[in-house]
Amino acid sequence: MARVGRILLRSPMGVIGGALLLLCLGLVLFGPALAPYDPTRFHPAERLQGPSGAFWMGTDQFGRDILSRVLAGARATILFGVIATALGTALGTTIGLASGFAGGRIDEVVMRFNDSLLAIPGLLKALLIVTVLGPSTTNAMLAVAIATAPSMARIARSVTLSVRARDYVAAAIARGEGAAFIMAREMLPNVIAPVIVESTIRVAFAIMTGATLSFLGMGAQPPASDWGLMIAEARNFMHRNPWMVVWPGLSIAMVAIAFNLFGDALRDALNPRSGHGR
Repeated sequence: MARVGRILLRSPMGVIGGALLLLCLGLVLFGPALAPYDPTRFHPAERLQGPSGAFWMGTDQFGRDILSRVLAGARATILFGVIATALGTALGTTIGLASGFAGGRIDEVVMRFNDSLLAIPGLLKALLIVTVLGPSTTNAMLAVAIATAPSMARIARSVTLSVRARDYVAAAIARGEGAAFIMAREMLPNVIAPVIVESTIRVAFAIMTGATLSFLGMGAQPPASDWGLMIAEARNFMHRNPWMVVWPGLSIAMVAIAFNLFGDALRDALNPRSGHGR
């Protein structure tokens, strides 16, 4: 881990991505407390005001302070992506690990079904699932997690196939260890690294998918301060008051860039074939 940390500190992508992730962590922990106003409080006399000393990012159509709503919405938006990705990663890794370990016809059936799910775009899968479950933040999170699982299963399974051929797995099988023990104790520690790298990158897609669902009215519901919902509420005023779209849009872009940069740097640091990984 120390070696990986040193490699990340020498990588411009790792430094920038890590700094942005620290900023995201600060927003998650302290964003609502830093909000200068109640994010749901109306200021009728200040409707659709531009940035000023009183409202640094302007106000929306109800006179709510956009800065306060961006700060308050950071926790919900970022945690949405992290939790949805964690759930999808756990589900996908379990499926891929079990399928790769079982091998044979079971692996063939599971992976062909998994491939059929991969053929459906992730956003469409999420829309179909949340349509069945109903619009809410929790249902949108579950939908994104389920939509993420097939790609994570494919990655976990590909690594499992190579790990399954190792001598220590054969030794565990020869000792008569159970399948659950072998997968959890012998194989999972050697499968988890590439899965973590991929899940780090997938957080950005989960956040953008969640924001899209909120924009379409299938995720967070008013008066939540979710960034995607803020953009949806501002779309009728974006030509006259573009800052209503710019600030939450830039926030989503910043978080996506942070996770992508850090994920790419982490992948390079853990790749033994790269120059950094030696």
